[in-house]
Amino acid sequence: MNVPLLDLSPQYESIRTEVDEAVQRVVASQYFILGPEVEGFEAEMADYLGVPHAVGCASGTDALLLPLKALEPRPGDEVIIPSFTFFATAGAVWNAGFIPVFCDIDPVTFNVTGETVESVWTDRTRAVIPVHLFGQMAPMAEINELARERGAVVIEDAAQAIGARQDTGASSSPGPDSGSGDRSGQVLAGAVGDAGAFSFFPTKNLGGFGDGGMVSSRDEALAEQVAKLRVHGGRQMYHHEMVGTNSRLDALQAAVLRVKLPHLPEWTEARRTNACRYHGGLEEVDQVTLPETLEGNYHVYNQYTVRARRRDELREHLTGKGIGSGVYYPMPLHLQECFRELGGREGQLPETERACREVLSLPIFPELGTERIDRVVDEIESFYKE
Repeated sequence: MNVPLLDLSPQYESIRTEVDEAVQRVVASQYFILGPEVEGFEAEMADYLGVPHAVGCASGTDALLLPLKALEPRPGDEVIIPSFTFFATAGAVWNAGFIPVFCDIDPVTFNVTGETVESVWTDRTRAVIPVHLFGQMAPMAEINELARERGAVVIEDAAQAIGARQDTGASSSPGPDSGSGDRSGQVLAGAVGDAGAFSFFPTKNLGGFGDGGMVSSRDEALAEQVAKLRVHGGRQMYHHEMVGTNSRLDALQAAVLRVKLPHLPEWTEARRTNACRYHGGLEEVDQVTLPETLEGNYHVYNQYTVRARRRDELREHLTGKGIGSGVYYPMPLHLQECFRELGGREGQLPETERACREVLSLPIFPELGTERIDRVVDEIESFYKE
C-alpha cells in the first residue's frame, strides 16, 4: 500500500457537486476577475477571522508583498524574519524594498520568539514577520509587545496556519495539541498583528485550484492601501495614486474557496486526529523527536514535521516503500546564494541550521486514514530496528 505525501482527489470528490456548481456560476456570469465572488469571499473570510478587513490578491507571496509596499520603505529599512521558512517570506521583503534580517528559531516549535526577534533588532527595524510555521502560531503576545514598544509593524505570515489560534501565554508542552475546538477566548492566526498574509495554494489547508492569497487587517488605512496596490495603485481605473501591481484574485478561485471554507473545521480536526495517531505510534521511537505545541495553541498541522536521526537515510527508506515525505526546508534563507551580500555564514543561526538537517514531514492530509498512518509508523520503526 503506497502512502502519498498529499492526495487532493478525495477532498474534491467529497465536494464535487458544490464546487462544480460554483464554477459554473462564475462561467455563466462571465465575471472572472474580482467582482461579486471575490467580495463575497472577502466578507466571509473577514467574518471567519473576526477582523474588519480582508483583501483578496493573486498569491500568498503577494499577500506579504502588498502590506510591505504599503509601508513605503526608506533606504536601509529592515524587516526581521525567520531564516527557517519558505523563500517567499524573504523574497517579498526584498522585492518590497526592505533589507531582510534573519533570526533564529525556537528548537521546539520551529517558530521565532520575542527573544530571537529582539536579538537581531536594530534602530532600522520597521517590521517583523513571524511565520506560523507548519500550522502552529508563534508566541504573538511577546512579539506584538516588543514591536509596539519600538514602533514597528507586525505582519503575520499565516500561509500555513489558517484556523490556527492561541490563548495568551505560551510555554511549550509535549503532545499533539493543548488547544480545543472551542474558539472562545482565543485569537486566530492572521488576526493578531497589524496584518496577516494567507496563501490558498492547492496544498494549503484551505487550498484553491491554483494560486490565490489574502491580506487580513484591523487597520482600515492599511487595508485600503493594499486594495489599491493590487490594482496598479488606484481604486479608479486609469487614476493611480501610487505605483502598484496586478495582484487580483480570480473569481473562479474565490468561488471554489467559498465552497471549501465551511468544511475547513472538519478537515482541520481530521488533521489533528491524524497527528494524535502519529504521536501514539511514534512516541517510543527514540530516534524521532515529535512536534510539540505551545500551551494554549490550537495546531492545524499543515505539515506534521518530526526531527529524525539519519533523516536522509530514513527518507530514502520510506521512498523505497512507497511512502511520501518532504523536507521543509533543506537550506536556511541566510545561506541562500541570492542573499550572499547580506553576509550570512554557517553557524550564525544554529537552531535553524540544525532543523534543516533533521526535519522530515510525514503525510497528514485529512483523508489519510488510520491504516496508512499505521503503515508509515511501521516503516519508521522498521528502519530504526535495522
